[in-house]
Amino acid sequence: MRIGGALFLIAVGAILKWAVHKHVDGINLHVVGVILLIIGIVGLLFEIGLMMSRRRTTVVSRTGATYLDPADPVDRY
Repeated sequence: MRIGGALFLIAVGAILKWAVHKHVDGINLHVVGVILLIIGIVGLLFEIGLMMSRRRTTVVSRTGATYLDPADPVDRY
């Protein structure tokens, strides 16, 4: 699930929880909304965690050629 998918689940869950007032036999739409909200929030936190932990690369130019060197994860400063 990407960030957009997580935001979509949060939006649909919020709509089902607070905006829908219809009653469907055999299913509680408010509970489904809460479940979708929770799944969306967990997915969003997971994606943000993955985004923050990815290694970054630096671009180094040497005599006309460009190389991508992985950045050292240890802060040297």
